[in-house]
Amino acid sequence: MKIGIVGLPNVGKSTLFNSITNAGAECANYPFCTIEPNVGVVPVPDERLDVLAKMYDSDKITHAIIEFVDIAGLVKGASKGEGLGNKFLSHIRETDSILEVVRCFEDSNIVHVEGNVNPIRDIDTINLELILADLDTVNKRIERASKLAKGDKKYIQEEENFKKVKQELENGKPARMIELSEDEKEIIKDAFLLTMKPILYVANICENDIGKEDNIYVKQVKEYAKQENAEVITLCVKIEEELSSLEGNDKKEMLEALGLEESGLDKVIKSSYNLLGLMSYLTAGKKEVRAWTIKKGTKAPQAAGKIHSDFERGFIKAEIVSYNDLVKNGSYQKVKELGLVRLEGKDYIMQEGDIVEFKFNV
Repeated sequence: MKIGIVGLPNVGKSTLFNSITNAGAECANYPFCTIEPNVGVVPVPDERLDVLAKMYDSDKITHAIIEFVDIAGLVKGASKGEGLGNKFLSHIRETDSILEVVRCFEDSNIVHVEGNVNPIRDIDTINLELILADLDTVNKRIERASKLAKGDKKYIQEEENFKKVKQELENGKPARMIELSEDEKEIIKDAFLLTMKPILYVANICENDIGKEDNIYVKQVKEYAKQENAEVITLCVKIEEELSSLEGNDKKEMLEALGLEESGLDKVIKSSYNLLGLMSYLTAGKKEVRAWTIKKGTKAPQAAGKIHSDFERGFIKAEIVSYNDLVKNGSYQKVKELGLVRLEGKDYIMQEGDIVEFKFNV
């Protein structure tokens, strides 16, 4: 699953990407520093794996992973090809969701492409360009459906659906905020609309604002995000870059000094995972403790298929214990004696934190 990191030039996108991935993306104080997207695969923080590894004396820990893409800064006119507009939009189209970095700090030493700090204007600039790109896509689909409707009535419904979406887009509403039935969503799904992608906002603040009440810019971003039921994570990208270079006690001491329980980056990664509707089930043993990524609502046979296709084809049952029950009682033998190990069949919907052993025929 890919998360696209977007924002205007010089808001901290590449610095955030560096912090998340330690991939060393080029970062400089001028527009279009990032031309080709940088890609980094990062582990999803999960303290449960460390607990299980100790319990099972495991040789290896394997985290779930998520992919972040650092995309070139966008400017007005991107939908018409301004700046790196066409490339920018094509790179977003290839991602599953959007992480938008918004500048929420004043600093005369860091150039703002618009000349001054105004987070809502910045968000609107990006939204407008994505909406204009989507309108172009929608108009082409309406034209196509109109022609095909003469020979196939199913395209009449498609044309009506896209006209509905067009009207809302023209009113400045992103596709993800349009009220659509499940059938309507299914019809427009293959248009891959940019504004249909779920979004997470990162409010980038200065070091002096850490631990304080939200500044005026952050409050504006949160109020804006509330309208589309989106999450906002507030962090100082500059400090997160420093934190990302530390490990163990050094990192813990810096977090404590800043009055933080966890890094903002951990919050970003976890929230990005949730944004995509993902969850983890776990497998545990001497050889390895591992988190496996699945969509929420996945049934047991399909979850087994994540390990190997043979597991799904030959699925018999799943032997499951919840992580909380196992940790509370201290051993697998104990939870088994207490009747807390369940045998689940093909219709079982996997739950977050299930520890599973799949039974299957080859």
